[in-house]
Amino acid sequence: MQQSVEALVRVLETYRGRDKIIRTVCYGSQLVGGVISRKAESDISSQRLGKSLLLFSAQLSQCRTVLRLFDDLSMLAYSHGYGFGGTEEDSGVRWISVLTNLADQLYYPCEHIAWAADAELIEVKSDKWWLLSTVLWGTSLLLGILRSLRVLLLLKKKLKRQERDGGGSSHSRLHRQMRGELLSVLGSMADLSNAVHWMPPGFLWAGRFPNWLVGLMGTVSSLVGLIQMSGSSDQTDST
Repeated sequence: MQQSVEALVRVLETYRGRDKIIRTVCYGSQLVGGVISRKAESDISSQRLGKSLLLFSAQLSQCRTVLRLFDDLSMLAYSHGYGFGGTEEDSGVRWISVLTNLADQLYYPCEHIAWAADAELIEVKSDKWWLLSTVLWGTSLLLGILRSLRVLLLLKKKLKRQERDGGGSSHSRLHRQMRGELLSVLGSMADLSNAVHWMPPGFLWAGRFPNWLVGLMGTVSSLVGLIQMSGSSDQTDST
């Protein structure tokens, strides 16, 4: 019990870890609140609980939006460090990653303008800026899925080559990398489904998700992120 609490404290002490925890609680609250609100149409106390959870989820989402006001420089530093991906062995992975970084970099200022417009700090309409930020987020997610699928294909080829040559010393590492990419695809697809939901009505299934389904998709992607963060920290500790 004490080790679990200490591990949680270590996660909460980092910005990225805290953001992932807030994100998980945010979508988890929306999932539970949506389910309760849907099933308790005649129970007033349950309706109030469901509404409170949905309001709590909305406040946590707003909290994350405000915290992202300070993410531009870190994203810029990451994009600058990656550059044009000269260290990547595969040109497909390289250019997909460059485009992903570009979409992510443009996402932040668009969201900032939308937030500032809603907060009445600037006199512009926020709708088009929220739409643009959603499009950029969805583009980044789609590119991330394509990148993971490309990496999976390359890892599969490398695994077959090792099995043919008889060099099985790194099989476990390759399988671990493949599981990580599969998790990335799962998380990105869950987020992409929500991104489509938040597009203007008439686009695919835009606007058709109930609260509980949005919460479910977000919870799945958030748990994937926590699993990936835990796996990367375990690898760091073992090195």
